[in-house]
Amino acid sequence: MDHARMDHSHMNHAGMDHGGGGMDDMCSMSMLFTWDTTNLCIVFRQWHIRSTASLVVSLLAVVVLAMGYEALRSVSRAYEASLAKRISALPRQLQDETGRQGHIIKAVLYALQNFYAFMLMLVFMTYNGWVMIAVSLGAFFGYLVFGQTTSATKDNACH
Repeated sequence: MDHARMDHSHMNHAGMDHGGGGMDDMCSMSMLFTWDTTNLCIVFRQWHIRSTASLVVSLLAVVVLAMGYEALRSVSRAYEASLAKRISALPRQLQDETGRQGHIIKAVLYALQNFYAFMLMLVFMTYNGWVMIAVSLGAFFGYLVFGQTTSATKDNACH
């Protein structure tokens, strides 16, 4: 027998678990648009849709997650405006130090926004129509609730 190639034909795979249940319980990975929710997993293997109830709860969770992204953008805008107002009220010698500290916090908020946007992109890339609609509804409701002072023109490249 060639040691570089292993022969598994004699092994019994019936009792082995290859990732959380039988073959009927594996996450489906579609690279094409679909409305099918059979074995749909959203980003993580643990977020596995197994029933109509779990689908509805998951879609509501996706709406709330997308709304959360708009809330984070709103918090970031409010912090930026507050920082600019505080800096302009300070004496010149304190403006640079406060501006540097504020810039670090703005950078953290910016990184969080980008991480969040890419995670939402991964949710959207399930290619499932129901999930895509949920992300869009979350953006809609998030903008209604948190975007009163924001232009409707999108300036983020990802989400």
